[in-house]
Amino acid sequence: MQDFFSGLSQYFMRSDVSGKNIRENTLIQVADLTMEYEQEGNVLRVLDNMNFSMQRGETVAIVGPSGSGKTTLLQLLAALEQPSNGHIKVDDHTLRDMSRDQLADFRRDNMGIVFQSFHLIDSLTALANAALPLDIAGVPDALKRAQDMLERVGLGHRIHHYPRQLSGGEQQRVAIARALVHQPRLILADEPTGNLDDKTGKLVADMLFDLHAQTHSTLVLVTHDMRLAERCERSFHLQSGQLQVG
Repeated sequence: MQDFFSGLSQYFMRSDVSGKNIRENTLIQVADLTMEYEQEGNVLRVLDNMNFSMQRGETVAIVGPSGSGKTTLLQLLAALEQPSNGHIKVDDHTLRDMSRDQLADFRRDNMGIVFQSFHLIDSLTALANAALPLDIAGVPDALKRAQDMLERVGLGHRIHHYPRQLSGGEQQRVAIARALVHQPRLILADEPTGNLDDKTGKLVADMLFDLHAQTHSTLVLVTHDMRLAERCERSFHLQSGQLQVG
């Protein structure tokens, strides 16, 4: 019954006829987003005039066939690339208006990015890898907070191991700990279970959703796994650069 009233409350908040609550609850606003690349003298349009928004605290899956632009869209949301046209606002900050240094600071303070290939630093232990965002930000208790996060993802006994000493699932969990250690409001994950076997993939997926629920962050997943996509509140389907929001 409590879940029913909680859901009903959220429904009326997002359905306010004035639109005020919807606007206030919007974390990401994308307008006229287009991405083109030049390829052998031809222009390849990967994303074509997209318009959508994402709300604070929701979970969204980006799905579609290979080459449909899923990873490109995620990289644009993470400000790792700049669009050919249009703009992206994250928490009312227009990404294209920010300098490279400002974007780096904004990512550090507001985003957690989980890469498919982990991107751990081989010369650092699991603890040092997880603490990296906090170290860069000059947080004094970086190692303590990183250890706490590694314990939350079940790796408290592996904190002094190097990536080469960890399994693929353990490396991905270190990557998740690194992405969430600074409590970002936006988590962007590119095929977070793509390199894992089914059992480990489910463990990692459960962990992502559990941590999302605990931190009340917005979670955006690029995935080929429809079982994973179905766990999200909404799905964005990409096909030939066109977007269909479900």
